[in-house]
Amino acid sequence: MGLGQILMMLSGLLLIALLLQPLAERLNLPLAAVLVLTGFVGSELVTRSGFDTGVDYRLFHDLIIYAFLPLLVFSAAFRIDAGLLRQNLWVVLLLAIPVLLITVGLVAVLVYYGIGHPTGFPWTAAILTGAVLAATDASPITSRLAALALPKRLRVLLEGEDLFNDATAIVVFGIALYVATHPGENIEASDVVVRFLVVFFGGALIGLLVGLGSLFLSRLFEDHIHQGVVTLVAAYGAFLLAHDVLQVSGIMAVLVAALVMGRVIHNDFQDQRGSFIDAFWSFLAFIAEALMFLLVGFTLTVSMFEERWLAMLIGIAAVLVSRAAALRLADVSTRMAAPDKALGSGPRQVMFLGSLRGAVVVALALSLPTSLPWWWTVQSIAFGVVVFSLFVQAPLALYRLQRMQGRADL
Repeated sequence: MGLGQILMMLSGLLLIALLLQPLAERLNLPLAAVLVLTGFVGSELVTRSGFDTGVDYRLFHDLIIYAFLPLLVFSAAFRIDAGLLRQNLWVVLLLAIPVLLITVGLVAVLVYYGIGHPTGFPWTAAILTGAVLAATDASPITSRLAALALPKRLRVLLEGEDLFNDATAIVVFGIALYVATHPGENIEASDVVVRFLVVFFGGALIGLLVGLGSLFLSRLFEDHIHQGVVTLVAAYGAFLLAHDVLQVSGIMAVLVAALVMGRVIHNDFQDQRGSFIDAFWSFLAFIAEALMFLLVGFTLTVSMFEERWLAMLIGIAAVLVSRAAALRLADVSTRMAAPDKALGSGPRQVMFLGSLRGAVVVALALSLPTSLPWWWTVQSIAFGVVVFSLFVQAPLALYRLQRMQGRADL
């Protein structure tokens, strides 16, 4: 596919996303769900007509991880309410690190015993499935929260967990994949813990340095367009330096760089510069999210639903049970350590329904090497969970949020 055809296809996809947004609001569905359905139906129609869509699923992982995810993470972290995030940081980190690790283990146990085929689906496959399904994505519903009369803390909890959760999940997946692809290597638990800490906090350190350096650079420019470009360079620069050069968490680097820059820029630039940069990142996030979910639809196939429907149902049940248990654990832990920060029943309900799985899960599933004998099962489970999240959980979450407006226990 030539450059002209690629540009024409991307332009067409963005136009489709714009046209579908009013339809999604009318149907009370997240735009992401409508985009995925449109991508899937369009891909099936084109393929069954004998034409090639030109979308190579093997490149989809890199497209999400390198092109789209840095934009989405930086945009969300840059625009998040830093003061509220700091007040609730303990709860967010509890959900995004220890609770996530427990969730990975619970999903692995439930999927392993649910499938009940130790030879065809061993413990290694179950643990990797838990790692693939760990990344949550509440963006399809958080975009609607601003229009609802709900406390800002609820949005910060959802968005904050998503940000740190993605970074943790990708690190855990990388370690689990290494273990799965090196079965003969003697890997100690201490080595895994050390590797996790180095990758996770190494990425945070790189993000801090890039964020501070970019703030110094932004002082050289008064023009708001130039300062917007500095933030864009910081996003991709932090990711590539951490992920490709230093082999630590690129997403964590982007996250910390965005938090540092967002905090300072929003405090210092209460004029056209600050508002322009916010609008600039809203624009980039819309493009990335629209293209990403349309392409997710392109990667879905009918065969995986026909051949692995039972494994998908087991995966969906495992994710729901694990999420409920994890949130209950987080609530109990918070009540013991910081009673004033407890989640409460209202936020727990929203965070249970809003714990969607999206494009990050698809990207991780598509990165599984086909040399693993059970890769197709894990990938199918991931796709099934994503479809369930967008078409069942998300509408229920939006309905629940509308019913909760004005409640005091949120």
